[in-house]
Amino acid sequence: MQLPSPETIIGSATEYLLPSWWEVEVTVSAAVFLIAAYWYFAAFVAMDGGGGGGDGDGFGGDGIGSGDDDRDKITQLRGDPQNNSAYLVKVSLLAAKNIVAANLNGTSDPYAIITCGMEKRFSSMIPGSRNPMWGEAFDFPVDELPVQITVTIYDWDIIWKSAILGSVAVPVQKEGQTGAIWYTLDSSSGQVCLDIATVKRPVNSSRVSNGYAGANARRRISLDKQEPTVVHQKPGPLQTIFSLPLDEIVINSYSCALERSFLYHGRMYVSAWHICFHSNVFSKQMKVVIPFEDIDEIKRSQHALINPAITIILRVGAGGHGVPPLGSPDGRVRYKFASFWNRNHAIKMLQRAAKDFHAMLEAEKKDLALSELRAHSSSVRSSLKQDEVLEKNVPNNGKSQPFIKDEALSIIHNGVFPCTAEQFFNLLLSNDSKFTNVYRSDRKDTNLSVGQWHEAEEYEGLVRELTFRSICRSPMCPPTTAMTEWQHVVLSPDKGVLVFETVQQAHDVPFGSSFEVHCRWHLESDSESSCKLDVKAGAHFKKWCVMQSKIKAGAIDEYKREVKLMIEAASSYIESRARTHQSNISSSSVATLEA
Repeated sequence: MQLPSPETIIGSATEYLLPSWWEVEVTVSAAVFLIAAYWYFAAFVAMDGGGGGGDGDGFGGDGIGSGDDDRDKITQLRGDPQNNSAYLVKVSLLAAKNIVAANLNGTSDPYAIITCGMEKRFSSMIPGSRNPMWGEAFDFPVDELPVQITVTIYDWDIIWKSAILGSVAVPVQKEGQTGAIWYTLDSSSGQVCLDIATVKRPVNSSRVSNGYAGANARRRISLDKQEPTVVHQKPGPLQTIFSLPLDEIVINSYSCALERSFLYHGRMYVSAWHICFHSNVFSKQMKVVIPFEDIDEIKRSQHALINPAITIILRVGAGGHGVPPLGSPDGRVRYKFASFWNRNHAIKMLQRAAKDFHAMLEAEKKDLALSELRAHSSSVRSSLKQDEVLEKNVPNNGKSQPFIKDEALSIIHNGVFPCTAEQFFNLLLSNDSKFTNVYRSDRKDTNLSVGQWHEAEEYEGLVRELTFRSICRSPMCPPTTAMTEWQHVVLSPDKGVLVFETVQQAHDVPFGSSFEVHCRWHLESDSESSCKLDVKAGAHFKKWCVMQSKIKAGAIDEYKREVKLMIEAASSYIESRARTHQSNISSSSVATLEA
């Protein structure tokens, strides 16, 4: 058998081992296409506001944009840590040293949980260190001193429950700053360095007015005056997973992943007050509850080259909520969420929810100021007599404050009433009239207190305040509720037109602090014994609450019934007064004739 020549072997090997010219063309074309696609994607990400690269310890890869419009930051969300608590305790977690080694390689992945009363904040996690440097601050509003600050250091574990490395409790007795002090942990080794400063707040500080309430404090404002509250609503994920109040409902939800040691996939829930995230990977529960008032920025970022993400940056002093956040050199902690189905849609919804939250705070601020003004004006006594003040009811070119909200009103009654506008005030509303006492007594209302009409600088005409306890007929309400009613009346200079306005506030019904019932009676005399009567009423919501449409409809229906009863009672009262007056005249005439 003749063996092939070396030239034949080399030719065959070259044919099989070297690519053909067609294969070279295909390979070069594919490479050019991939390079073009890469540069196109990189340019798109830069225009979209995202960054390149990974996470790192800083913000270098989280928000590289070409302009302010593309960065999509919410710089208006910075809150002022003023609130209506008496003191603000600022805890600076500086560092720790010689903590227990929890990992097999002789290191730990420490993070700290700082607790003050019912408030709990999380520090960032420092990987692979027994001597972590944090440099993070945490603000805690407290009502009184002394309080106790508890710092517990944990070792982060990817799968298993975090192990405690040690803790220390530090009492705060008075105002002032301790300076940097090393405290020994209650473990075999380890110390933590804290700097605690306690500042007394001004008496007139307002939590809502300044736009900050601290973690979960915003919800306490909504619920601290709601007892007893009964809400016939099936609990949702915010209640079953995060134990949030029943009036907090999910506005939007997204499938995404929280970035930690790796991506923990779960679901994000957005409500009017919080951004929540829940994950259960390898039976490790991850719960994050971020109040909108703690958010400093919401912006686009990148987890990897092809995984767009959203970074939520919290203000300095906010701390983490539920899970150790990512740290940064400027002291602001952050949470990064990736793997959205549509990152652009999700970030727009989050930014809109944040803006809606701050718009709600501004609306509450204005309504609170208006309510305080109304209550102050109704409680201040005037040195002028009622008749003297009533003569001064001349419009002041719109400089006075509106007593009720016109946009909340709708017509509930129009007709004719059997007296003039001036007689309506003198017989039914004046300080000498007994109609209010008679009407409230017939309705079984108790604890009635009727203030005197007086002038207020903020409003035209007269104002006064009524308080009583009224029977509740709604199945959602307690048997009785405390009520406050502010009344405002203006009589035209010719005494032909009377405007009577009321604002009712129910204190013990569910969501009673969220709404008021506004009503306006407009009477215009059309003869010497009658007038045209138009009544408008509606529910004005000072802040958003669940079942808002149902509460509004129920309030209007209830007030329609009350107006009907009030008109009937007023007509009967005026007729009885007329009969009594006529009887007195007749008796006087008979006595004159006999004399």
